[in-house]
Amino acid sequence: MDIPDVSTLSIRDRGPPHPSPAIPEDILNATDRYMVKLRNYAQSIPYSIEPNSKMQQMLDFILLRIVQSVEAKDYDPGLLQWDSMLTYWCMLKYPIPKEKRIALIKIYFGVCTTPGMPNHVVAACADGLQVLSRSKKKLSVHDMRLPWMPIYKILSKDLFLTRRQFEISQTSWYMGYIAENVRRFFHPAAIDEMLSTFLPMMNGTSLNSILASQYYMLTFLPLSHPQSYLPMLFRVWESVNSYMFDDRMLQFLSRLAEMHVDPTVSDPQRIEEIPDDARSEGEGRPNWPKEDLETKWRWSGLFSDVGIFSESEWNFIMAKCMASMEIPLADAGSLTTGPNADGQATFEMNRLPKPSWRIASLARIIVYSMAPDGMPSPASTAPTPLFTPLASGASTPLPHQNGGLGDYLSSPLGKGGRLKTKTYLAGCKALDSLAKLIASTESFFHPTNSGSWTSDLSAFIKYIVYDFNKRWYEEQQPDCKTPTHRRLTREIKRELVKCLRTVTLLAMFSQDSSTVANIQSCMKSMSIMEPDLILHPILERAVPALEALVETHRTTAVIKALGAIAPAMVCRHVYYPGAKHLIPILDLLLPGIDLNDPPKTFCTTSFISEVAQYIKFGELTNFDVPMGDGVDIARRPSKELPVLEIEQFPDGVEPGSEERLSKEDEDAILRDTAGTFADWVAAFLRRVILLFENLPEEGPNGTAGGATEVQLVDAVSGAFSQICVHLSEPLYDMVLGLVYDYATQNVRSNAVRAIHQLVECVANADPVKTLDRFLPFCVRSIRTELEHGASSLRITSSHSTPLPSDATLHWNLAILRGAMYNDGRATLKYREELISLFKLLNEKTFSKRGYSSSGKLLSSTLLTLSHTYPLENKFVNPDEWNSEEFKANHHKYWGKLYRPEDVKLMWHVPSDVEIDFVLRIFKEVVEPVLDKLHALLEPGIARDEVWRNDFCRHLSLVRNAFAGIPTLAKEVISPEEMKAAMESSDILFEIPEMIASVEPVNSGFALSDPADPRHQYITGLRRKFGEFLHKASVSLQQQGEENTVDAVHGLLRSIRTFLLEYGDSRDSYYLQSDRYQSEMNIARHYAGQKVWPRALYVRRARLYHAARLRWNSIERRRGPLEDLLVDDVTQWSMWNYATVRESSQALLDSLCNTFDGVRRRCLPALYKALEPGTEDDRMKGALWTLNMSSFAKYAVSEPTLTTEFVKKLFSCQHNEKASIQDCVASLAETCLNNFAEPNHVVYEVENDDLNVALKGLRALVHAPSQADEIVVKCREQRVQRNSLADRAITHTTDMLLDIANDSRTHWRYAIVAVRCLRSLLRRDAPFKAPHVQYLFSKTHDSNASMRYYSQRAIMKISRFIKLRSLAHGPIDLALEQNHNPLRRKVPLQDLTREHSEQLLNEYRKPLDLGRAHEQPMLRDKIGSGWLVWDKTADYFLAPHPTKSTFLPWDTGCDEAVSAIREITKEPSFWKKLSTHYSAENNSDVILQDNLCCVKSIFQLLDDEPLDVLKPIIEELLADKDKNKQRAAAEFLAGVITGSKHWPTDAQVKLWKWFTPHMQTIFNQKSNESLSVWSSFFEHVFYNKDPRRLQPIVDRIMEEFRTVDFNGESTFEIIQVLCFFRAFYEQLGLKFTPWVEEVLDRCWAELKCEHEDVLAYFSEIFAFCGKIMWRPNPSLLTPETFVRECRTLPGFADIMGMRGAFYEDRIMELVKQFPIWRKERLPGVRAFQSTYDRVGILVCKWLFQLIHDTNAVSAFDCILPLMPELIRFTEINDNDDLAYRAKLLMVRMCGVIIPRQFIDPLLEQIFTAITSSPSWRVRLKILPLVQVFYFRQSSLISDGKLVEMVEVVCRCLDDEVVEVREMAATTLSGILRLSPRRSVIALRDRFVRLIKNSKLPQDRKSPAYNIALRQLHAAILGVCALIDSYPYTIERWMPELLTSVLAEHTYDPIPISTTVRKCASTFRKTHQDTWHEDSKKFSEEQLAALSTLLSGSSYYA
Repeated sequence: MDIPDVSTLSIRDRGPPHPSPAIPEDILNATDRYMVKLRNYAQSIPYSIEPNSKMQQMLDFILLRIVQSVEAKDYDPGLLQWDSMLTYWCMLKYPIPKEKRIALIKIYFGVCTTPGMPNHVVAACADGLQVLSRSKKKLSVHDMRLPWMPIYKILSKDLFLTRRQFEISQTSWYMGYIAENVRRFFHPAAIDEMLSTFLPMMNGTSLNSILASQYYMLTFLPLSHPQSYLPMLFRVWESVNSYMFDDRMLQFLSRLAEMHVDPTVSDPQRIEEIPDDARSEGEGRPNWPKEDLETKWRWSGLFSDVGIFSESEWNFIMAKCMASMEIPLADAGSLTTGPNADGQATFEMNRLPKPSWRIASLARIIVYSMAPDGMPSPASTAPTPLFTPLASGASTPLPHQNGGLGDYLSSPLGKGGRLKTKTYLAGCKALDSLAKLIASTESFFHPTNSGSWTSDLSAFIKYIVYDFNKRWYEEQQPDCKTPTHRRLTREIKRELVKCLRTVTLLAMFSQDSSTVANIQSCMKSMSIMEPDLILHPILERAVPALEALVETHRTTAVIKALGAIAPAMVCRHVYYPGAKHLIPILDLLLPGIDLNDPPKTFCTTSFISEVAQYIKFGELTNFDVPMGDGVDIARRPSKELPVLEIEQFPDGVEPGSEERLSKEDEDAILRDTAGTFADWVAAFLRRVILLFENLPEEGPNGTAGGATEVQLVDAVSGAFSQICVHLSEPLYDMVLGLVYDYATQNVRSNAVRAIHQLVECVANADPVKTLDRFLPFCVRSIRTELEHGASSLRITSSHSTPLPSDATLHWNLAILRGAMYNDGRATLKYREELISLFKLLNEKTFSKRGYSSSGKLLSSTLLTLSHTYPLENKFVNPDEWNSEEFKANHHKYWGKLYRPEDVKLMWHVPSDVEIDFVLRIFKEVVEPVLDKLHALLEPGIARDEVWRNDFCRHLSLVRNAFAGIPTLAKEVISPEEMKAAMESSDILFEIPEMIASVEPVNSGFALSDPADPRHQYITGLRRKFGEFLHKASVSLQQQGEENTVDAVHGLLRSIRTFLLEYGDSRDSYYLQSDRYQSEMNIARHYAGQKVWPRALYVRRARLYHAARLRWNSIERRRGPLEDLLVDDVTQWSMWNYATVRESSQALLDSLCNTFDGVRRRCLPALYKALEPGTEDDRMKGALWTLNMSSFAKYAVSEPTLTTEFVKKLFSCQHNEKASIQDCVASLAETCLNNFAEPNHVVYEVENDDLNVALKGLRALVHAPSQADEIVVKCREQRVQRNSLADRAITHTTDMLLDIANDSRTHWRYAIVAVRCLRSLLRRDAPFKAPHVQYLFSKTHDSNASMRYYSQRAIMKISRFIKLRSLAHGPIDLALEQNHNPLRRKVPLQDLTREHSEQLLNEYRKPLDLGRAHEQPMLRDKIGSGWLVWDKTADYFLAPHPTKSTFLPWDTGCDEAVSAIREITKEPSFWKKLSTHYSAENNSDVILQDNLCCVKSIFQLLDDEPLDVLKPIIEELLADKDKNKQRAAAEFLAGVITGSKHWPTDAQVKLWKWFTPHMQTIFNQKSNESLSVWSSFFEHVFYNKDPRRLQPIVDRIMEEFRTVDFNGESTFEIIQVLCFFRAFYEQLGLKFTPWVEEVLDRCWAELKCEHEDVLAYFSEIFAFCGKIMWRPNPSLLTPETFVRECRTLPGFADIMGMRGAFYEDRIMELVKQFPIWRKERLPGVRAFQSTYDRVGILVCKWLFQLIHDTNAVSAFDCILPLMPELIRFTEINDNDDLAYRAKLLMVRMCGVIIPRQFIDPLLEQIFTAITSSPSWRVRLKILPLVQVFYFRQSSLISDGKLVEMVEVVCRCLDDEVVEVREMAATTLSGILRLSPRRSVIALRDRFVRLIKNSKLPQDRKSPAYNIALRQLHAAILGVCALIDSYPYTIERWMPELLTSVLAEHTYDPIPISTTVRKCASTFRKTHQDTWHEDSKKFSEEQLAALSTLLSGSSYYA
């Protein structure tokens, strides 16, 4: 006979688990990677999912609809509808076949790159594109190519706006976003074509062009083959000083570095292998010769000196890295000047996608450049490793042997050793650089030295370790492509952790929350990398902090740190020895649960939750440890931390590198401590109960205290819940007993919510036991309470506080609700008790809290019975948990991680018995109550308080009952209902086939068959409930008394339940998704992790289940009953109580998102409430409801609805109440934001690529025969929809014009009308005369806003007339491309620099009109030719002498043009306009809008209106008033800029009239109008060929040539220079031909006496230097430039960034300065000397230069002038000059200096220090050495570094004490990064010197002072050595401190003060780590140290 196997049973067995669902065949047997993923999902849920074949058919249907909608050009709504369906389909996790994915991507790409596509469609498709193309595993460039040109065309047209464009769209952002996402599908063979497109546009004088060209290159260039262009990018980068440039470049390099650890990626062979099938029209494929890149051997990747970078490139990146940290030194001024230069970029660059944060990019570059690529240096034992040891010099003879102390101190440090091979930390160059960076910024991590830079620094190390871990685990994978010899090594990993550990431990105590978060993340990664190195130091800091020996702030910091490194304590696979520390730490943490210290409690609970999810709390039996194996298992008191016993290391042994105990020994210690688990859990529970008891009293809403208390209770319960789940059987019983005792022996009115959560925790772990214990007791108590009158007072107000006498009832209800938390099967045996209890509660609870608690109890019970949910989330599978092996040895499983296929889940699925129980509750409890409710509405019943109370409490019960069954019965929509819903859909004028609908999928509904009588019963009851709600709603609205508010609130909540509680309403998909993401982030140990804790898979299964429920809730049935309820809610949202209105509006908003057709249904009712005669509250309600985005956006963006909406909005003028007008204003603003220019151009555009893609996808989805008919039908519908829209738009426009022209319209409304009319101007339809006339009439309205909007409208009109006339088709219309009949594309033959200069010189020669008519000579914009030439250049012909260039305009515009002509020929129009232009305003410059408005008119009509305007301008010019002058300038600028393409005769006439008036302008002797006329010149020269404005050019140049710079009147000179500046700044590069003449003129006047004039000169010098900057490729072609950047040596200046242009003039200054210095005037008149004046001029000029984009060129000027600049700093009678020179030298350190200048610059500084006679110079220059060194350390060679130390050491022997002390400070800063061996050599040198320095007895003897100085120098040197290691103790340090320095504590001043200062600094920096550091000192040394610190016993 068979004996049942009893061993598998356990006391807590929950019966047999639910049988595993059947998995469809095609999923079960699949081997494909993505199908296996699907199988894992299918196994994780308790019902079977649809076969893949069925879902693929559904996908095909969706794809077919997408194809059809795009073929019919039905983008919105058709394509958008089906795109959202595709998104929902993807949530179900079925795979999309590769070929369909490709075809779909091509369609989405085609839609996005169709010119004129509306932005919301582009947005949807761009997101779709990103999702589909995201996975690198699914698709590569071998599978699919995409063209780059279509994106670039749209982007380049949209990026920069013209002066008359003001509509800022998101197009640029979307195009950039798309390019970034699909760039990996651009063919690498297109690189050369891309470069020849993007490089020519770069122009060094315009930052915009540099940034735009860079953006295109870095966004489009394929990353796979950068070898041809990377050197070029570096060359450009080195020459440009811009922070924005750096950001993009660093992001780009980080992607390259990561991608190219795999050498095969960049193999040139691959380019041949990829099919080249995605070329755009007109796109070439130049293939430039690349012989220099060819290799004879097999391709071995891009590897160079450091990663893929050369040595010099790497040093440059590291210098940028230092600059990026933005650390201000004491000077604060040497920060990088890039951000200052970025001020020149315009806002357009910010419309592009932002690059990723530079800190993250830098970290990635460093990590992915690491490889064992150098000689390893000896392993460091210092906690922060230091660098490259150099050989020390031979022992140096003492000073008296060879010529003086200075020589001794600065004698060479190891010259001989420099020839040896350089070594690197762990043999890794990148790690070595990183370690230097960290060491130099170490002190900035310290909390006392924190600031904005701290969060950057901490984020930097966080990203370093995060990326390191990511790469480390990538390289553990079998398919890793990184060559073995380039992979990370254990040594690198270990040294990296050592290098970052010190700073991490410093920053851990920061007060800044973002820094702390970064540091926690960093510690977590480090504890995964090297747990032994990070766990022990943190435990050492933890003990004193948790034993409350330090301030509270440190305690929370330590708890957070422990939380971060929890994996090292609980995950045995991470760190086996870590587990023994856990229990002592948990003991120490108990006091952390403290109501009075919420932050500490939050930290503690989060630590406990983190730990509890990985371990089992239970004793470990000792039976399997064989005795006598030498392990001592004596009990140890649990308070003592075992960690402290194994921490004593011998000197020099790394913490963590001690001899490890064997695993058995570790386990023995652990078993020993695990015995205290029971005590700990009990103690924890007592703390929790104590916390609950001290909560404040609960308020009306049932929460105790404020938000913090609520969060506290949640946090504590969350931690307790995790503990309960993982308790062993005996411990669980103990906890259950404790909770039961507390709950049954106490009643606390302040902890009702808390006790509910506490019981929920135990119920979650074992529902059966919990119910058995609690249910009988609670039911008994509740009955007793109710019999004694609890809850018998009728209260319905939600603001009432519960009565004390009801506390016991509420307490027991809360406990019972908590016990009903998990597994419905456990409740079945209490069916009878529960049903009678529900009935009793309904009869007896009359108070609000009583009946709402009863309702919640009912709801919880129904939910546990009818819902599908996982039953447990332990850290191991149930079968493992119950196994004997696990019970005995669970400590070995701690922190176990699972693969998805190994996880076994237990779900609760409602059984038939449970469903019957649910239905019985409805029959016996809910239905009778529903009948009572119906009876309450019968006529003739008195509606008093009793009625209201009955209504509220009965409704509460029914509502809660229905809220508990969201997944009981599946909703079924019949075809008839579907059809009716389609007809009343929110989607207007669309064929039914295109309105998306879904087929339901399995999702665990308990009753899904509509024929099942149970299904019919519950559905019928639900309908009855709905009908009651409608009836009650109508009834209450008629009643309308004040005391019904509570009833209405209850009613609205019930309507919400009825309409919205369905499907995933209880586990919302989006909420689950967020939780899954956040839990994943917490559980993630490293990026790309494949194994996870089991709890995460439970969450993932819930998410998948929610996704399936979500799918079934997308379409909800909207029958007549639902419609009636929607109408009711609409009425309530306009009721006269604000609280009711608000909740109804929120409900309506939710309904709009759930049901289709709600918006359309509600609008008429809302409009009706806006009519005159409506009461104010009702109107207000309607306005606020309309203002919700779901309504406003819908009504405005659908043209056929807009007319009605606008009409209603404008009719709101009748109500003058201020609050209502505010609502209207807010609504109008919402609408205008969504009111876009109507535009149907996109339907005319044909996109051939898109059509090909459509054919491709259509072939893949087997289209049925009638597919084409649908396309035709859909297209016809779309055409009809558009014509309806056009008609509606015309109608709206006419209506708006009527309203706007109506004199009764209030000005506020008129402004809205003008804004609407401006938006309604469309490019694809002719303008109507009345529309244009109205806008023109408002340009001189009395209201400024009206003028503003109408002027902008006029610019738009003229732009569109021009566009319609000059466009060649719909694409031009869409992209706003004009084809000017005078423009010619001239091909370029001669591409040399000489020829380019000749072309620039043309600008100076006056135009020969005769020739200019025939051949194009005018060039307004320099499009290319600065760096390299494009294939063609844009030139213009001069216009015809008499024939108009553009007139007549496009025939469709005749009506508008003639209307404009009529208006502008009237003098009155101009007169009124001039009145407003010349009115007083705050502007000192001309207003661009005014000028553009005038320009628009003159561009349209040529010179027709000029004669009318002339007298007005003349009159304004004659008036000296500033405002009149400004108006005149605006009119003139408009006329002149508008005359660009007039017939030349008309232009000549204009100049003839204007030239005499120029005299008036130049004769203005008023300061006020100076800025007005300068801005006038700026505007007329903007983007103009100067030959078009020859008379102005001649006049300005003549004034400049003839002005006397030393004249009496400064103002005249300033005016000339001011106008001249406007002229040259706007010309930019076109000013080149005048440069030499201008400079000669200024240079001759250097001795000018006017300071202001010299300031202008400095600007001119800076400007000329900038525009004369020219790159030097041998030919100006992209190919030559790119090739020479690769092939020329590093010092070749191909970018021309050397400032050689000023060489001669600088040398002249160098000669002149000494002469001028001799001629300097003495004393107070010093500042008038030529020397001082020119000095200030030079400082201003160079200062400007280093803040510009070409800052690098400054060093050619600075270097020769360096000695003079240093002299400026020592001038004591001209503070301004000294200050400017000092500032200039500090600021120049912030610019990354070109390699070739570093040594010469240092030489100049060293010379100044060693040879300057003035000690003040030395004092000022020494800090400069430190700043320079800090900013540029990565670029300074080792040789120079040693020389620097030598120079500074010499200064220790200066006669002046201040200089000596400054030298010591500088020395300690430099030594921080010096080779270790030179430090040792210096130490020996200083110690010898101290030993040999004896002070004579006689203080007066001359030898005394010499000896004192010598001793002081040596003591300063020793102090500098100690200060240079602020946070570590080197081996030689205790000796120095206690034997050398302590001897001199009482020496004469200044020695004693130096010693004491050093000691106090030491004390301050080592305070935090003294418990570690003190171990480095012996007892005697500690005593000596204590004496040194002024007798304090701090260290004793």
